[in-house]
Amino acid sequence: MKSLKDYLKIEELPPKLSVFPLPGALLLPRTQLPLNIFEPRYLEMVDDALSNNRLIAMIQTQSEKKDQLFKVGCVGKIVSYSELTNNRMLVTLSGVCRFFVEQELEVVTPYRQFQVSYKEFSDDLLKGFDEENVNREKLQICLKKYLDYNNLDVDWESIKNSPTELLVNSLCLLSPYRPEEKQALLEAKTLSERNEILIAMTEMSMSSEGGTEQIQ
Repeated sequence: MKSLKDYLKIEELPPKLSVFPLPGALLLPRTQLPLNIFEPRYLEMVDDALSNNRLIAMIQTQSEKKDQLFKVGCVGKIVSYSELTNNRMLVTLSGVCRFFVEQELEVVTPYRQFQVSYKEFSDDLLKGFDEENVNREKLQICLKKYLDYNNLDVDWESIKNSPTELLVNSLCLLSPYRPEEKQALLEAKTLSERNEILIAMTEMSMSSEGGTEQIQ
């Protein structure tokens, strides 16, 4: 069944994607993103995806021009859904692979569709790729400083037991940054680069409020 397929090569991914544009919504490979769908066009998109390959592309809109999309997004597979009253659906996407937008297609569907390329992101299909180059200790120090500064707590045992890829990408999803900053996290070439960008953003955020010094 197509809906149960695991993608091992980018050649297996469809060159045409149905796109859900949403500012501030970040999806990364092997992370999960819950969505509350209520607009009729996107309800139709979910219905079409469920009857096909269950794939939906997430991409952010640019702040200054809401109809303009960033060039890089991430395709996700619907792994769970539930129908609610008042014509709403709760959907959970699991990130599969990032893509580069090549061109918008002329379609009859109420939702937008794009021709895309995955060739720059083939490593996204490799679970844990580049984990060995991530400075995990530096990330955890930065996280602790951020939590202490904001009087927040976390289950450190879960943090310690989390795979490095999941930890970095999950923290990116939870980060309280602007769409442009989240886009920089999405477009990072490697996991280690994404980790360094996340740390730098967090340091800058705290330092602008007088909360921390740079972590070495």
